[in-house]
Amino acid sequence: MSDVAARPAPNLFAKGWVKTGLILVAIVAAAILGAQFDDSGTLYKVFIDPFQQMVQAPDLLAQTIWEGLVSGVLYALIALGFVLIFKASGVFNFAQGIMVVFAALTLVGLYEKGVPAFLAVILTLGVMFALAVTIERVVLRPLVNQPDIILFMATFGITYFLIGFGEALFGGNPKQMIADQLWLPKGAIDLKLFGGLVSLQKIDIAAAVIASIMIAALAAFFQYTRIGRALRAVADSHKAALSVGISLNQIWVIVWFTAGIVALITGIMWGARSDVSFALEIVALKALPVLILGGFTSIPGAIVGGLIIGIGEKMGEFYWGPLIGGGIESWLAYFIALGFLLFRPQGLFGDKIIERI
Repeated sequence: MSDVAARPAPNLFAKGWVKTGLILVAIVAAAILGAQFDDSGTLYKVFIDPFQQMVQAPDLLAQTIWEGLVSGVLYALIALGFVLIFKASGVFNFAQGIMVVFAALTLVGLYEKGVPAFLAVILTLGVMFALAVTIERVVLRPLVNQPDIILFMATFGITYFLIGFGEALFGGNPKQMIADQLWLPKGAIDLKLFGGLVSLQKIDIAAAVIASIMIAALAAFFQYTRIGRALRAVADSHKAALSVGISLNQIWVIVWFTAGIVALITGIMWGARSDVSFALEIVALKALPVLILGGFTSIPGAIVGGLIIGIGEKMGEFYWGPLIGGGIESWLAYFIALGFLLFRPQGLFGDKIIERI
């Protein structure tokens, strides 16, 4: 018989983190010393030259950090949808990525049928609510008290259903997001910083602001409202929540609909920066390393993890990418997540699970 308890994660500056920091400092120091005697120059190119570039061209560093910040905020927004469903059901929702695509395609598809842009947004929200109710009735309710792996596999089924259903309705070709019709800004703002120019795309500024407001609003809603308290009760224990009259069915509909709202906003922002296609699902799955960094149950962790991944992959691609021919941005997030799994599997802000036998 086992007793499983959740203990709050220890202080980030506890002895373990101090030791890890000292090890990293020692590694960097050894690399710098080794670079002085490295005939091939490999260590110099990896450990010294990128930082010299940052100092010599601070305007490029600021540009790279800005682009990473925008991506990081959007990653955090996507991760928030995962966190909400995980807190309510204890299951990683693999379908969140395709929900981003489906919501964006629905919006564009309704507009192409002649529906005004803002009315199309409202109707798309209605579609996402109907999807939440359908998932709760058809998938979640019959699987109550089933092992978590069963629910996780059910989200795979939802994913492939939405892929097939979406392709049947909207086709498989990329579509243009209706950014102008939604009054999203165009153009760029050039700032003179550090002796150079830093270009801020207006759509990126809008995306960062809208995503930040959305994250703050959802965090406040689930922290200070009655529904938020019910969600936290469900996250702690389904049986305890049921015993005090909290309806699991209603909570599941609410969190899946909220995840649908997050998916729509994310789809609009990412689609406005590129296009709307099923490739957005891969971008949305960047939320997985974000969650590993921040913790699957932590809203602040989703924010911090998103910023670390967003800025880290942009800087990695710009400064270290040329050393291996580029392409770092596509896999660096997962490499960082692997490191966290080895040393802190519960994430920066996650609860450490202790199982007593």
